[in-house]
Amino acid sequence: MKKLIAFLFIVASLFAADFQLWQKSTLNSILKNNQLRVCLEPGYVPFEMRDKHGRIIGFDVDIAKKMAKDMGVKLKLVPTAWDGIISALMTNKCDIIISGMTITQKRNLKVAFSDPYFLVGQTLLVNKKHSNVKSYKDLDKPGIVITTKLGTTGEIAARKLFKHATIKTFDSESAAVQEVLNNRADAFIYDKPYNELFMAGKGKGRLIFLKQDLTYEPLGFAINHGDPDFLNWLNNFLRQIKHDGTYEKFYNKWFRNTDWLKRVQ
Repeated sequence: MKKLIAFLFIVASLFAADFQLWQKSTLNSILKNNQLRVCLEPGYVPFEMRDKHGRIIGFDVDIAKKMAKDMGVKLKLVPTAWDGIISALMTNKCDIIISGMTITQKRNLKVAFSDPYFLVGQTLLVNKKHSNVKSYKDLDKPGIVITTKLGTTGEIAARKLFKHATIKTFDSESAAVQEVLNNRADAFIYDKPYNELFMAGKGKGRLIFLKQDLTYEPLGFAINHGDPDFLNWLNNFLRQIKHDGTYEKFYNKWFRNTDWLKRVQ
């Protein structure tokens, strides 16, 4: 009898612990509030951006919409400056970051990441005056100016790869690459999807695109630490959309089709 009582006590304790964990889960809070709050910075084409009417659209937005739909809740997009986006999550201004965020060990100390949902690498857009450049190594010398966006993995890669060139950072991708177009810089380093789309538009015939990936960068959804229920749901969500055709549909819409460009230009 004593063993049975002890066993039942252990079971009850475990149940109580699981219930308390669920009560604290962000997923439980989302369901209670009937709202999924997503932090993102609308400036990373084609992941998240504003159309001509100021509405936020993009690959990440479609994923967030699908996520909210599967939860049975409303979606609230929370536009947030990149340099404060992790702080916004940690101070409960949103439930999750879906904003083309690269999974890094440094960021992982502050937030937890889902399994990767996209893979990108840093590439270079080079001023046409450097027509003989074949590799980033050809640009790593004094007098060369490399631009990128402040606080991104593009900046991390630039400072790691370019030891002799001058690195200049800007608050936006567009401002950084414009320096190259205006002949005030020699090259722009940033994520391949952004650079590919830029070359299909403003950069066509004006810049040289070095397509070789300089880094390996998986993108993930970021949430607060200590929330296994939410993390489990997100990883199951990813597996589902990658196998039922949803992910491919979104990918084709934003990366293989350029019809959406008319909405933002």
